[in-house]
Amino acid sequence: MPGTDLLKARYVTHRFTRHVHDGYAIGLIVGGVEEFDYRGTLHRAGAGELVLVNPDASHTGQAGTPDGWSYRMLYPSIDALAGIAAELGTPYGTPHFPEQVVRDDAVAALLGRAHQAAERGDALAASTLSRTLFARLLSRHATVRPAALVPAEGRRAVREALDLLHDSLVDPPTLEDLADAVGARPFALLRAFKAATGLPPHAYLTSLRVRRARHLLQTGVRPAQVAAEVGFTDQAHLNRHFKRIVGVPPAAYQRAGTYKTGDFPTT
Repeated sequence: MPGTDLLKARYVTHRFTRHVHDGYAIGLIVGGVEEFDYRGTLHRAGAGELVLVNPDASHTGQAGTPDGWSYRMLYPSIDALAGIAAELGTPYGTPHFPEQVVRDDAVAALLGRAHQAAERGDALAASTLSRTLFARLLSRHATVRPAALVPAEGRRAVREALDLLHDSLVDPPTLEDLADAVGARPFALLRAFKAATGLPPHAYLTSLRVRRARHLLQTGVRPAQVAAEVGFTDQAHLNRHFKRIVGVPPAAYQRAGTYKTGDFPTT
């Protein structure tokens, strides 16, 4: 389905650093247990359970047992799910999943079938099953996106700071310069930024760089050039942060195309 990446992987010792996605992360735990902190709340998901992560929601990821965990993930864009919600006539606008771990055997089965269709290269079946999966997921588990908890003035400063960071991947400002540019005091901006995004500005910047790196890799840009274009000091710096957030090395991510599998060294 357009606007959707897929990942099949098993992790044992790998730990995802706290990060955010610009779209959704929807997964089925196939085996083991995943443990993750989602906006300050610790969750555990076991085999057969679904993991639902909203856009721009800070979270981590690690093994919940010594044997690790395996899962099948889909990463639909905001536009992809919002478009399906509009087709269904729901009032969601941008859909929101209030529960991060749910058990729904019917939806889990659909996710598994959609993933397997993509894995074997059956584009028609994969897109049909994915669309059916997302429609079922929205109708059963989505709600209207909640209002921001940050005060209006803080939201303005954070919004402007985010815009500046998006435009400053290679030469980012200091916290003091960022605060001055948006008309806020440094500590006030830091508090509002963390309340809104779950991350301090420097960590959010790393997520933005990795996000941009994914796009460039998908268009065929070589990893060494990607590192320079998104502001990492070198390819090793890109490799380290990319794997901590995406779960696979940049070169392997690029070779795999849309469907990423656990053939990577994911431990």
